[in-house]
Amino acid sequence: MGRPADKTDMSLTAKIFSVLAAVFLVGALALATLLPPDMSLHEAIHTIDALRADTFQQAMIGGLGKGFWDNAAVPLLMRPVWLMPLSLGLICVGAALSSSFHATPRTKRKQS
Repeated sequence: MGRPADKTDMSLTAKIFSVLAAVFLVGALALATLLPPDMSLHEAIHTIDALRADTFQQAMIGGLGKGFWDNAAVPLLMRPVWLMPLSLGLICVGAALSSSFHATPRTKRKQS
């Protein structure tokens, strides 16, 4: 009988990031397919619950300031709704790949 096939030894961190990547990428595909292509994240949030979106906006402005809201939050909210989960999915893919590589220990050389 032959030896069993070698399995890739993935760390727990790599497995977690792989699952997160799959969830985010499938979610991005679903949002891009099911919603209108030009729907922004802001429109999608307001479609779900306008009152909470306005409350969240006021809390962000009150807590972090109007400058943060204008320079960081508004540009993100104007992007397509599928772009955020796609970006998070790609980051998780990179994290899964980088955490799956194991550092090979250095072997000690014999000293003569």
